[in-house]
Amino acid sequence: MAEAAATQRISEAGRGHLAMLCFSALVAGSFALGGMAAPFVDPAALTALRFALSAAMLWAVALAMGQVDARVLAAPWRYAVLAGLYALYFVLMFEGLKTADPVSMAAVFTLNPALTACFGWLVLRQVTSPWMAGAIAVGATGAIWVIFEADLAALRAFEIGRGEFVYFWGCVGHALYIPLIAKLSRGEPALAFSAAVLTAGALILFVWAWEAIRSTDWMAMPGIVWITLIYVAVAATGLTFLILRYAALRIPSAKVMAYTYLTPTWVIGWQAALGHGVPPALVLPGIALTCVALLMLLRNR
Repeated sequence: MAEAAATQRISEAGRGHLAMLCFSALVAGSFALGGMAAPFVDPAALTALRFALSAAMLWAVALAMGQVDARVLAAPWRYAVLAGLYALYFVLMFEGLKTADPVSMAAVFTLNPALTACFGWLVLRQVTSPWMAGAIAVGATGAIWVIFEADLAALRAFEIGRGEFVYFWGCVGHALYIPLIAKLSRGEPALAFSAAVLTAGALILFVWAWEAIRSTDWMAMPGIVWITLIYVAVAATGLTFLILRYAALRIPSAKVMAYTYLTPTWVIGWQAALGHGVPPALVLPGIALTCVALLMLLRNR
């Protein structure tokens, strides 16, 4: 009996890891497409519509599947807290991009797993073992290697500016969001829970970016903006919300966010697929290190 329960736990954890592997690929797609659409539209306005479309999609699916019940309506303040943190991350990310180089911003992003491990202990008392801490360190090294394309001169020239400092606080909000999912969840169906969070996020962002939304000539936007909006609404928001909640309930918070180290590698694949070329072969050791970090996490020591 005990052996069967252990096998079930391992199976659940394995599904959580597979979910986060998909998560990192989907997030990378939003970076690749978002970089093409960013020059044509206000990021906060695009994010507000992104949340609204994702919420509508998830509510429709949740209602069709009968997943909306009284539990979803309990303590609605929880959705505002979670949505506020998620919206904070995107707002500060775009604010930081006004003055910071995307390479520097990506380097700041690699702090997320370490920050999440800290919040995992504060919120859930999840202890990060020395083995897991080592995996996070290896993954961070590999990610930075990929981000800077093995250029040590570029790495030495890295300086923390206003944009990076602003974005760091957005990463703090994103890191806190992960353990709070497990803390605030009350057993609601995943679709309805995610739809409620996205609805709260859309309301927050519509208030924040109303002037930009109202003044944007949406019908004059080029096709890449609409392609990006549909992708980030369906794949990079709706699906990733479900994936994060699914994974956060099955594996520790630090392991959830460790998969962000794969994002630069996925971005390389997306860039190549979109015809933007590939980085030099010198980045391959960095890709290998991120894979080693994930293998270390899967060892579960």
